[in-house]
Amino acid sequence: MNAPLTHASACGGIDLHREDGQRAVFCGLTGIVWLHRKIRDAFFLVVGSRTCAHLIQSAAGVMIFAEPRFATAIIDERDLAGLADCNDELDRVAARLIERRPDIKLLFLVGSCPSEVIKLDLSRAAQRLTAKLSSVKVLNYSGSGIETTFTEGEDACLAALVPDLPREPAEAPPSLLVVGALADVVEDQFLRMFAAMGIGDVRFLPARHAGSMPAVGRGTRYLLAQPFLTETARALDERGAKRLAAPFPLGAEGTTGWLTAAADAFGVSQATFEAATAAGRARADTALAPYREKLGGKRVFFFPDSQLEVPLSRFLARELGAELVEVGTPYLHRAHLAAEIELLPAGTRVTEGQSLDDQMDRCRAARPDLTVCGLGLANPLEAEGLATKWSIELLFTPVQGYEQAGDLAELFARPLARRALLEV
Repeated sequence: MNAPLTHASACGGIDLHREDGQRAVFCGLTGIVWLHRKIRDAFFLVVGSRTCAHLIQSAAGVMIFAEPRFATAIIDERDLAGLADCNDELDRVAARLIERRPDIKLLFLVGSCPSEVIKLDLSRAAQRLTAKLSSVKVLNYSGSGIETTFTEGEDACLAALVPDLPREPAEAPPSLLVVGALADVVEDQFLRMFAAMGIGDVRFLPARHAGSMPAVGRGTRYLLAQPFLTETARALDERGAKRLAAPFPLGAEGTTGWLTAAADAFGVSQATFEAATAAGRARADTALAPYREKLGGKRVFFFPDSQLEVPLSRFLARELGAELVEVGTPYLHRAHLAAEIELLPAGTRVTEGQSLDDQMDRCRAARPDLTVCGLGLANPLEAEGLATKWSIELLFTPVQGYEQAGDLAELFARPLARRALLEV
């Protein structure tokens, strides 16, 4: 077995380390859990194994009487052995699905580890099915867990949407595009705030309906709502859109910086900006106040999992007074996270990539007050007496914006409160 590689380098004011070794990662199919709720007339058809079906069913927690907008086309032993024509079977399943669910307007064929192993060409299948199913647009993306993190499923999905987005006319005035799946309540809050600033043409990717996907062109200015949308950003850049550099809208400080980037790009005056955001900032500050006592001085260790680790660390350190022991992240996009890196406390240890055994040893040695990690590591660490927070919960819960700042802090405070009760 190859020994893990690790080395340190400078990046802003942080102590950056890179590791290469065994990793603990969750599957990109997980993104379906929040994406199928966001795009209301889309359906996600996973082409995978029974394990894939069990994963998304258990992760979504769908009741037996519900009719969700995702399913799995099972690849069985005959498919793996090459005894069946997978394309014919996939066409049959898709046709039956659309016949049963005529409300579906957008069908995603989602690749998995099994479909990639047998080299099933879902791109060609999507083109073929789009021609056959005239009332439905069919796209494909990979949700495979091979060498990916679970949030890359959303990135792959949104990147698949970009080439088919309507083209904005060259003479159109500048528009603002918010990129990343947000809860409807968060979108509505941001829309009201942008309107108060005088920014009226605001669009969201993904839209709530397949027929309402935003137009994109050279006049489009976009804000990333999530730090893991690398391929989506690249696709938007290729369409001529321009990214607005900003921190991410987590906590009061991150939200203010994120909104400031839009205000600067659209010529909003400081007075107008202050008037539009003052109430939200005040509510966030009030909501965060009780958590500064609960989380202030607490030592926090992040395992790499979601790519949200850097902005979350900034929030914990600067707004709640927590101490960062180590900030692990699967991938550190230097450009997208530049504003966040500048806000981290000087000397913060940031680890890009993972050598699982080495990182587990560092965590055990540090004995942090709170460990943020994936589901696979949480139970073993809890058994060793460490309080943990599931990083995936931060994707299922509305946490962006001023109104959710207190909810975000509560997610980190809750495991400490539970641990305190167990120790009594």
